[in-house]
Amino acid sequence: MVVTESLAELAAEKSPQMTDAPGFIDNFAPGGQALALESLMKQPALAATFEQLAKAGLNDFYRGELGKAIGDELSRLGSPLTAKDFTVYHATQVAPLDTRLRGARIFNLPPPTPGLASLMILGIFDRLGVTEAEGFDYIHGLVEATKQAFRVRNRMVTDPDHLPGLPANYLTPSKLAELSAKADPRNALPWTDPAMPGDTAWMGCIDSEGRTVSFIQSTFWEFGSGVVLKDTGISFSLDPSSIKALAPGRKPVHTLNPALAQFDDGRVMSYCTMGGEGQPQTQAMVFTRYALFNQPLQKAITAPRWLLGQTWGDITTTLKFENRFDPALLDQLKLARHDIELLNEAFSDTMGHAGALVWKPDGIIEGGADPRSDDCVAAL
Repeated sequence: MVVTESLAELAAEKSPQMTDAPGFIDNFAPGGQALALESLMKQPALAATFEQLAKAGLNDFYRGELGKAIGDELSRLGSPLTAKDFTVYHATQVAPLDTRLRGARIFNLPPPTPGLASLMILGIFDRLGVTEAEGFDYIHGLVEATKQAFRVRNRMVTDPDHLPGLPANYLTPSKLAELSAKADPRNALPWTDPAMPGDTAWMGCIDSEGRTVSFIQSTFWEFGSGVVLKDTGISFSLDPSSIKALAPGRKPVHTLNPALAQFDDGRVMSYCTMGGEGQPQTQAMVFTRYALFNQPLQKAITAPRWLLGQTWGDITTTLKFENRFDPALLDQLKLARHDIELLNEAFSDTMGHAGALVWKPDGIIEGGADPRSDDCVAAL
């Protein structure tokens, strides 16, 4: 594969920290030199892994030779994961959560994802009576809706077998109205709540008949654990009182929550973003700009963004803005007691890499990709 700009930058940034991980260095800094932009990256071990899966079947990853090799190597490296953990793992089909907005029904995934928070932000904001995008009411409203939703998320979202209540109870019209009433239209709620870290890549797909997929995966942060198994090329709240406590068989809380919307006029929208704590927030910006305020899809993705809370390696819980916002608008938000931090970039990785596809009843498919990323929209 050809090395993209983001891969070259991250390989150069992280390689000095990975000198004790020979598998990582072999792949991302061969010969001690980080991958160069537009150079050719070869991964023969990963190619051999794909050949093994093609020959033995995908089940081999969990319950065959490949699963045993991965488990044995992880055990050797001191990981609590073993080959047995791979053999007992099975994917599950789940019913999505959903909520109703003006003109559309929105779907997202249940715990252990933060899909509940993503839906709640939209449901709370829709009840605030905001009439146009990009002004004080729009930004303040979405930020305050985010705070209400994240506080529920932090109490509720954990392994689905250990939930303290039913997530759907927080998506009822009465509950969303109750939470929207807590949002002060002129003053910001102080914010010091903990974040959910992560790193992710989203993909969407729509075929000629309108079948729509919203798909997301993650290794966690830029290179996951940094462990690259030498023969496969695969990279991979300790507080016991927490609802998210580490325990055998529990599914960890994560940030992955691909979204999908069905509009009353027949359109179907697949959308999401990477970005850890920012995923529900960026989803809300893209969706509301497009669906509620009729911005073109690409404009809704390109428009300047903000992020509430911590992000990669950051300990602050400020409200961070790209530098394209009107200074007078930021002054208004400061007067409302928002703790503003202005980033240096016009298009910041901190704000995630969003994407969206929309299928229309006349067969037209519209797509948008994020200028903050290496993403693209392609027709095949």
